Formats: sequence, C-alpha cells, structure tokens
Amino acid sequence: MLDTVRKTLSLSQRRQFESFGAKINKFGFNFAVCNNADEVVLLCEGGKYKSNPEQLSKLSRQALCRLSEKSGSDETDMPVWRFGDTNIVLAVVLKSARLSNKDGEVSGTALIDLGDKSLCPASVPPNDTNCVNPVQMDSNYLAEMLELLVEKFQAETKAEKQIEMVGTELSQTYEELVLLHKLSTNMKVTESDANFLQMACDSLTEIVCVEGIAILLEKTIDDKQQLVVAAGSGLIDIDEQTAAILHSGLMDEINSGKEALLDSEVDSAFKYEWPDNINNIIAVPLCGKEKTESGITGKNENSNCMMGLMVAINRIGKQDFDSTDIKLFNSVAGGCAVFIENGELFKDLKELFIGSLKALTSSIDAKDKYTHGHSERVAFISRWIAEKLSEREQLDEEQIHMVYLAGLLHDIGKIGIEEVVLRKKGKLTEQEFNRIKQHPSIGAGILHEIKQMRDIIPGVLSHHERVDGRGYPDGLVGEQIPLTGRIVGLADSFDAMTSKRTYRDAMTVEHALEEIGKGLGTQFDEKLGRIFLDSDVGLLWDIIQNGFNNIYQNGDSVEYGAAAVGTLIG
Repeated sequence: MLDTVRKTLSLSQRRQFESFGAKINKFGFNFAVCNNADEVVLLCEGGKYKSNPEQLSKLSRQALCRLSEKSGSDETDMPVWRFGDTNIVLAVVLKSARLSNKDGEVSGTALIDLGDKSLCPASVPPNDTNCVNPVQMDSNYLAEMLELLVEKFQAETKAEKQIEMVGTELSQTYEELVLLHKLSTNMKVTESDANFLQMACDSLTEIVCVEGIAILLEKTIDDKQQLVVAAGSGLIDIDEQTAAILHSGLMDEINSGKEALLDSEVDSAFKYEWPDNINNIIAVPLCGKEKTESGITGKNENSNCMMGLMVAINRIGKQDFDSTDIKLFNSVAGGCAVFIENGELFKDLKELFIGSLKALTSSIDAKDKYTHGHSERVAFISRWIAEKLSEREQLDEEQIHMVYLAGLLHDIGKIGIEEVVLRKKGKLTEQEFNRIKQHPSIGAGILHEIKQMRDIIPGVLSHHERVDGRGYPDGLVGEQIPLTGRIVGLADSFDAMTSKRTYRDAMTVEHALEEIGKGLGTQFDEKLGRIFLDSDVGLLWDIIQNGFNNIYQNGDSVEYGAAAVGTLIG
C-alpha cells in the first residue's frame, strides 16, 4: 500500500477498499485505487505478478474521460470499462451519490489488474492451483464485484455526507440559539431600545462578517414618518433615499413570497439602485403584530406590520449573502421586533428552540411512518420516570431536563442509517441489524460536536444497553449504564411495545407492562422498572393519547420543552 492513501481516502474508505482488495487478491489478481488526479493511492497485489502504477494511472485517466463523454451518465450508472488484450484491466469510476440537488463528486477510479494472460498456459491442468489463467477467469464476475463496490461506496459516502450535514446544521443552529439567548437575557425593562438594538448589531457581526450593519425603525421627524438608523455597526451610511429604496424593495420581495431582499452583481446586474460603495446587500423586516398608521411601513402577506428593517452590506469571506444569512438575520430581526413590542422574546425563543429540536427529531421519525411521534413520546415518558424517581431520591430539575432532552434526541443517529433498512418489512439480516445498531454511536458523534449538548450524549449512546450486559454498543452491565440511558431505554421500549410496527401490531398497555415486569433485572433496571410500574401509567397513557394537550402538572409540553432547552443553553 502506498503512503499517499492517507492523503486522499478517509479511514472508513481505506478500510473498505483494503477489504475489497484482499478478496480480489484471493483470486490471484491485483487491485488498485486512483484518485481523481490519476495518482495510485492504494495498491493491493496478490503476489503472482507486479502491477505497473504508471499504466494504472493512464487507464484511470481513460476511464474518467470515457465517463465524461458518456451522455446521460449519473451516479446510478457507473459502467465497468475493460482495457487491453494482453494486460487486461477492469476499471470503474468512483463517484459519490447525489445528495439533495448537488451532483455526486468523482473521487477517482477502482481497477482490477488481471495481469498478462500470456504468462499462463492457454489451458490449465485441473489439479494445478498454482496458476490462474485470466482467459478462463470470468471477468464478468469481477466486473459485477466492481459494480457492487461502487454501490457500497455511494451508499457510505451518502451516509457520511448526511451525518456531516446534520452536524454542521446543528453547530450552526447552536450559534444562532446562543445569539438569540443572549438577546433574550438582555431584555430588561430598564434597557433602552437603542442599547438593546446596538447590542444586537454588535453581536451579529461576531457571527457574520460584514462591512456594515444597521437597524432602521420608523420615527416621527418634523411631523413626518421616516425610517431612520436606530443602531449600527461598521461602515454603513443609509440616507433617506437609500432607506426608501430599501423599504420599497423589501416589501416587493416579501409580497412575492421571499423572506428577504438580496441584491448583488455576482450573477447579474443590481436589481435596485444602490450607492457606489455597496457590492452586495441584505435586508430583512422587523415585523410586529400591532397595527401602524404610518404610510411608510406596511403589512406583509401574513398581515404582520413591518415596523422597521435590518440591513447589512458587503459580505466578507463570501461573494454574497445566502440562505443561511437570511435565516440568521430574520431570527435576530424578529427578536428585536418582539423586544420593541412587549419584551416577551425569552418565552418565544425557548419555544422556538424546542420546536427546532422537535422538528429535527420529527424528520428522523418521518423516515418510518410507523415511528411518527416516537421521539417526543419517549422524551415525555423519560421525563415521567425521572420525576417519579426524584420523589424517592435526590434528582435535581436540571438532571430531569437532561433526561427529557436525551429522550427527545435518542434516535438522532438514525439520520445516518439508510431508509431502505429502517423501512424494511420483515426480519432484518444480520448485516442490516448491525447497521441499525450503529445509530447510538452515530447520534453521540453528532451531538459531540456541540459542547453544551455533551451531557446528553451518555443517554443517547447507552439507551440500547441492557443491565445483563447483552445490549449495545458497549455491552455495559448494571450501573455501568448511565442513569439517563437506563431511563431512556425503558421509555423507548415501552413506546415501541405500545406502537404498531411493520412486523407486528401494537401491544396493549397491560401486555407491555407485563413484558417490562418480565424484563426486570435482565433488560431493564429493576429499581427504575418498579418505579414505572408503580406509577399511574393509565394517566400517562391518557396524556399520550390526547397528544399532550392535557398535561398532568403545571404548564404544557411546549413550555416544559422550552424550559429544558433554556437549562441546556444557560
């Protein structure tokens, strides 16, 4: 193997190709991988002959050229090319699967070198196992093996990209939540609008690099309603004419169904007329529910009144503002608008936080229609068990919140599991079940990227452990399993048993409780199981069946979730 393999292949890809190469070597043939620069980055030789790296590089380039010339080619149609008459080489292009609207990327080529067929006799004696005749070997079989390799490569790269995407989105969302939480904690009755809005501008520039940012609000000047700069940061000067263009243009964009005004010369000429110092610009509305009699501001399609706007110019580090910036600017602008109106932002933000988390988990549950609402139910049941435990021994409110969030996010790792496996009807193969068993580790890996969520990781990672040591992923025994994991595991099992699945009907509550009783001391923690069985499960079941509309204690499920997220961020 060449040392350069570490520079171009991930660890999982390297292992995958090495394993495949070992299988090819058993047939007496050589296997190689070239990157998209035609460099041989992996060479597994069977020992019967040596491959020529220069020849492999040349054939790799030819395969890439043929694919580019092939009309209508896509990642689901990766042909295996055959080169040479004496030295026969099979080659296939390695192209990652398409993700969303993005085309798959060409990573390189995989090649099987069948060697020089002239070195072996035309016919091989039946009992001679020391020589493999490439002429007699079925190259079609090897071509099929390459096709299967490509399919596996595409599936794994797609899963890796999905995991990376989720991790990036979570990290980005967390930064936004921190900023919005910072705004909320500075919402004091004695705080002036100017100070709060200035703090919002300064904080936003710490996340988004721009040349200048400003907030414009409606003010009465000389008995005339105008949009004036109320706060700002950096180099930005918005005169009356520019403010009028901003307002008019923003209203047009919003009324056409867009969330913001974006304008630049990157793809075409400016849509609106701006001062010469502006290269690109974004503007989002500050909308409130109160009606205004101003002739300047107006109502959008949702009948919310625009009390002002937030504008930023000249994005630094990128050619233009994008959809991510729109989301963040709209979030901050919305926070400022609520502050100006009533100071109710903190409650609204916490509801937004838990709503975002539930939306994420709901998207995972939606991979399988039979698990709809599963994550939210497990979170609620986990909280129920934790609260019953707190009545018998010390368990503070923050720990209960962490149990709730661990229950909500326990299946987040399923975002990295193929839907064909999750939705399969009937018994899973051993390989498919092993794939399913990876979701706790995948979920822990995603959450590990966010520092403030690391207290949740033990519950996510261990919710499929069993107290008798027969669980996964680590085979922990008894109290080696974190308390949160034991609670979430019990809640997960109860909801799974009482839910209809593709392979069985739902159990009755009585049957499920009977099964939990049988599993005490083996699958389930005996103390937690007894606490759950002794609780008013009938009331719990009624609450679940009513969609959490009638919560058994103070407040509702949204408020409780928001409080849990507030603890996490705080």
